[in-house]
Parts: sequence; C-alpha cells; structure tokens
Amino acid sequence: MKRRTLLGFLGAAFTPVAALAARAAAALAPVTPTRPARTEQFGRLRIDDYAWLKPANWKEVWRDNSRLDPAIRDYLAREDAYAAAVLAPTAPIQARLLAAMKARLGPDAATPALVDGPFAYLNRFAPGATQPQHLRRPAAGGTETLLVDLQARAAGHAFFNAEGAAHSPDHGLFAWAEDVTGAEKYQIFLKDLATGQIIDGPKDAFGDFVFSADGAWLFWTWRDADSRPSKVFRRPSRGGPDTLVYAEADPGFLLTLTASNSRRWLFLSAWNDVTSEVRLIDARAPEAPAVLVEPRTAGHKYSLEHWRDHFVVLTNADGAVDFKLMTAPEATPGRAQWQGWRPEQPGRTIIDMRGFADGFLRVERVEGNPTLVITSLSGADAPVAFDEAAYELSLQASPYDGRAITVTYESPRQPRAWLSIDLASGARTVLARPPLAPALAPDRYDLKRIHARAGDGAEVPITVLCRKGLKPDGRAPLLLTGYGAYGDSYATGYSIPNLALVDQGWVWAVAHVRGGSEKGRGWFEAARALKKKTSFTDFIACAEALIAAGYGARGRVVAHGYSAGGLLVGAALNLRPDLWGAVIGQAPFVDMLNTMSDTTHPLVPLTWPVWGNPLADVAVYDYIASYSPYENVQAGVYPPVLATTAVGDDRVGFWEPAKWIAALRARTRGGPKLLACRMAGGHGGGGRMAELELSARMYAFAIWALAGGARRGA
Repeated sequence: MKRRTLLGFLGAAFTPVAALAARAAAALAPVTPTRPARTEQFGRLRIDDYAWLKPANWKEVWRDNSRLDPAIRDYLAREDAYAAAVLAPTAPIQARLLAAMKARLGPDAATPALVDGPFAYLNRFAPGATQPQHLRRPAAGGTETLLVDLQARAAGHAFFNAEGAAHSPDHGLFAWAEDVTGAEKYQIFLKDLATGQIIDGPKDAFGDFVFSADGAWLFWTWRDADSRPSKVFRRPSRGGPDTLVYAEADPGFLLTLTASNSRRWLFLSAWNDVTSEVRLIDARAPEAPAVLVEPRTAGHKYSLEHWRDHFVVLTNADGAVDFKLMTAPEATPGRAQWQGWRPEQPGRTIIDMRGFADGFLRVERVEGNPTLVITSLSGADAPVAFDEAAYELSLQASPYDGRAITVTYESPRQPRAWLSIDLASGARTVLARPPLAPALAPDRYDLKRIHARAGDGAEVPITVLCRKGLKPDGRAPLLLTGYGAYGDSYATGYSIPNLALVDQGWVWAVAHVRGGSEKGRGWFEAARALKKKTSFTDFIACAEALIAAGYGARGRVVAHGYSAGGLLVGAALNLRPDLWGAVIGQAPFVDMLNTMSDTTHPLVPLTWPVWGNPLADVAVYDYIASYSPYENVQAGVYPPVLATTAVGDDRVGFWEPAKWIAALRARTRGGPKLLACRMAGGHGGGGRMAELELSARMYAFAIWALAGGARRGA
C-alpha cells in the first residue's frame, strides 16, 4: 500500500485525528515502581524489578478479580488508560475496520442438521447475536423446538463462553457448559427435554463431558484450585451425588474425556505434550471401573478409536515419530495385543481418526494442510484431496452407521463450508456455504504457500494472503504471525479480521516455524527444549524471505503472536528490533524463566517436557535465561509494542505482559510501549463481537504505527 493510501485510511491527510494525536502526545506513560526481588538458582542470581506485579493471591484473583490487590488494580487501570489515550487517534481506524468486519460477518452458513435417530439437531445465530441457538426437529421434518438460546443466557454477563453443547443418547436431555468469568472454569447445565426444567449441573468443570449409552449418567472433568483438570466424576444425569471415577495425582498431566464415534466406549485420557495413557469406560456399564489400556511411558503417546469389533490405536511406539495405526481386541486392548495395521509415513503426521460401520477415516497433516484418507472394509485406502494452497479441515459429528462423514472446510480466503464426503466413493457434496457478495469473493484474493530457507537449510513454509493483483514491490505493509509451540500447527482458516486488514492493502502471512507440527512431529522436536531458539530464527528467516520476495520491507513488518506465539515475537523482537515496524503480543507468554520456575503454576509441570525444567537442570536454566523475552530486553531503539491481557487469564498471567511492557519502557527508546488490560475475561473467547473488537484495535494499532502515528503519539 502506498503511504498516501495509508494516510487516507487514517483520515484525510490526518486532519480528522489531529486533535486526538495531540492529546495522545500529551499522555504520560505510567511510571512502574521498581521493587527488586532476588532469586537464586544454581548459583545464578536474577533480580526482578517488577515481580510485585504478580499478586501473592494470583490463583484467587483468577477465580474472582475483586480479590486483586488495589495497588496492582490501580496500576493496571492506569496502563489501560494510557494505552487508550495513545491509541485515541486510531478510533476512526478501529471504527472502519470493525465496520468492514461486520459487513463480512453476514449470515453464517446454516449448520447442517445432525440426524440422530428420531431427531435432527441444529444450531444457528439469530440476527445480531454473538451466541447461537440450539434447536431440534423431527428427523422426518416438522416444527423446530428451541433447546437453549445462549444469547439469552449471556445477557448481563461481562464475559460469556459456552462449550460442548450435546444431547444425551436417549434424546431426553440437552447439556452445555458455561464460563461467565473467563477463567475457563465451567458450570454444566442440563435441560430435561420432556419438562423443560434446567438442571444445575457440576461446577468447576473443565467443560468436557460425556453421557453413558442410556443417558442416565453424566461423566465430567473437574478443575482443581490450580485450574488443572485432575479428576473425573460421574453423577446421575438428572441430579445426584458425584462418584469419583479417576484422580490424576501427577501435576504434569491433564485429564480429558471423549467418546468413540460408535458411542460404545468412553476414553479417559491422561496426557501432556509428549506422554499419554488411556482408560476405558464401558458406556453400557457406566458404573464399572475404568480400565487402563497401557501404562504411561515417558515419550509414548497413544489414543484409541473403536471400529466394528476392535480398537484402532494411534501411537508413536517404536520410534514412529509421525505415528502409526495398530489394532487391539476389545477384550484385551493392552500393548501386548497390538498388531500393526498402517505404518508410519514420515512427514505425514496422523492427527485424528474416526470409525464408521462401513469404513475408517484418518486425518494426516502434510506441509501444514490436513488430508483425509478413507479405509474401506476391504482394506483399501482412498485419499481425499483439497486444492487450496493453505486450508483447514475439521471432522464434525457424523453417525457411526451413516454412509458419509461431515467435515468443515475453509481457507484464509474461503469461509467455512460444510461438506459431506461419501465413505465409499470419496465424492463430496456441499451441504452449506455462506452467501458472499461479489466484492468479498475468494477469487479477489491471492493465497500462496512459499518457503524460507533457515540458517541450517530447512525449508520453512509461509502462508501468504493478499489482494489479487498486489504487486510484490515491497511497498505493501506486512503483518507476520506465528505460533511454533507444543507441536500445534497454525490453523490457516478463514478470518474476517485478516481479510479486513488485507482489504486495506496489507499482506497477511503465517510463518510455520519449527515447534509446530506442520511438517510432521519432527518439526516440533526440532525446536523443543534446548533447541527452542530454532523457532525464533525461523521466524526471522520468514520475515526476511517475505521482504526479499517483495511482500514487505524492513521496518514495515508488524509481528503478531498469541499466547506462546507471544514468546516467538518477543524473542524475535530482542534479536532483531530493527526488522519490525511494530509488535503485537496478544496474551503473550514472555516472562518465561520466572513462570517455568514456579512449581505452583498449573501449566508448569505439565509443560516441562516441552520447555525443559529450569529447576532441575542448569543447562535448561541457562538456555531459557538466554532467550526469555522479559529478561533479554536490550538497551536501544525498539519499535512500538502493544500487549493485550485480561486479569482472569489463567494460562498466561496478566503480570507477564505487564512486566514486559514495563521493562521495554524502562530499557528501550522508540515508539510507545502499551498494555491494554481487561478486568473481565480470560485467555480468549467472550463471543464473536468481543473478538472482532479486539482484532480491530490490534490491527488499527498496526496501521497507525506504520503510518507514523506512533511517532506522533510517543
């Protein structure tokens, strides 16, 4: 985008925002008191000037933000007010971006009804709603019945998120889980569909739950005082006492509950990023004890699906880095009985599987994109290919005895469509696709996959989205995002905010750095523990490759990272502050050395296998200390930085971005360093509109920073 176009987007020659810019320039950044805290590990002394921003009762604050120390609350309010004052000139930009996003919002594709026995279940958004309605009607057609209106239930709450809406197998109950604080501690509610009575279910739930085969029992996961899902209970679905099914004593493991597609078995999984074990619950005998399949062994990950008269086991046993499939009998599913079925294919990581009466489906991720492979009853494999350069695919609820699998398919330029894929032929039928105005058509955008050559020769994939016809001459501003942690691949799905930004002449790109699993599980292992810096140098290599290809220019690249992606951009900022025009850390994980040394944090023991344990290994301590963004802020000129957070965030505590911004402001020169802090909410969520408003604010900051507004308001 040419500079005059950027300024035009800000407002004609900046005139409409001149007064606001003057007010921003007059805003004074909060002065963060230094209260040095001394910590010694392995004879290494570190002094944390801003440790006081982490409240002593932080776990209580996660559950109830009214418990926050008034001095810290006041400080956060002043930071947020300063960010609002400095960003006041972006109000017109935010309004225009938000209007563009709302114009794209339009009607969603009507979610296809899930036909299950005598009923068809569906959901939809009422006009203007940010939460859906769930309904059902007779399978043969007829009048719809409202099961729950989540928009109505969200009324009066500053934050609201619902998960897991599902009906019981006997069709007598409908259940969902609600979080009204952002702390991701849910309460489960059940509606008796015969009487209309809403039953208050368990509190402090993780959000996942499953029914027994007859619908009489509800199995649910409890989050303890440390927010760790550590116990599974069952209770009578219509109310009654809880019975403990399993308690996980090791703080390095989480519990989750799922059901086989056949509904014959429930799977109780204890896992972290490198190790797992599974217990079986007979859905037809829900009061029987859970049965351990195979005891955990460090480094061994496995999961199960039920298919016909046996289990299919997804496992990395015997060095199968990208996983293989084995079979096991229902009666004796232990590892001694596992038989080879589908061998590992390096670079094709198996990430999901689903059993059906007439076939078996697996999902493989290759170069960041998921592909489907259908195995017939005869044993033949049939791949189902998709042709976008980057896309995302998700399996949806589909009856076990059905002849097709329902999936959703989307790409950075194509909104989510619902497809039915025939299990016998692989033929695809579009069930639902949202209507788009011609000006919003996917063919108005270019979507590409290019590669950057890392310093060690690795080819790092980059997804690039821009307006069709954009000349790669280095004039367009570029927003580069990434994640690169926990083996999670960056999902290149449809994003209304990203398209709104691209419509302003920007290039949006994803650096699929090592630390994710885009190119197989080995892609994750290549940036784990004592190799983590590979993620950061990959990110820089991607920025430089995009610049060389004409998709940006040095100093006109905005780096964005969410959660562990904040670690990525925070480290890249310290390594190359000259490369970036601005940096956005969204709930950024940036105080890594202190956090990973805190055994009371619920995620720390869980993630030691990923990052290493700085309390037990001096090499790990020294390595993390050498890249943790907070500790490695360098004196010099840094670009403008915006960090966002919420007091209720129990994954990345608000004090991490607060301390980071304080350190940046104290040690560096250059554009403003801003902290936007919400008192309500948590790590994410809050409804579609809240997410759009946050995106509009972040992207307006990016536009303003590159257009020179940051220098005016610094």
